[in-house]
Amino acid sequence: MRSVIIVEGKNDRSRLRKVLREEVNILCTYGTPGTAQLEMLRKQAGDSQVFIFTDNDSSGKRIRGILRDQFPDAEHIYTRRGYPGVEKTPPEYLLEQLQKAGFEEELIFPEAGPDPRWSKEDGL
Repeated sequence: MRSVIIVEGKNDRSRLRKVLREEVNILCTYGTPGTAQLEMLRKQAGDSQVFIFTDNDSSGKRIRGILRDQFPDAEHIYTRRGYPGVEKTPPEYLLEQLQKAGFEEELIFPEAGPDPRWSKEDGL
């Protein structure tokens, strides 16, 4: 079954796009969704499994509540309270949360850089 993640804005989508393959559809509410936006999200989601990933602030919680009513079977993904939103959540934490949600096959892990070179000056 296809999966759709609904986020608040394009910056959230850009952040997730860095750690998810293109086949995962990421939809935006563009703020608090009205009736027309909710209908469009419903059409775009179709029969896909819906995941809701909003910020952990008052606006994000309000949007999550509205989406919960529209998509009662949706799975919820949460960012940590200390992060200022999905768009500012570190990639490592995003990967962890997306793995928990079952996106193992769709994840893009950052390339590991070369081993650091140590010198005597480093004192190691």
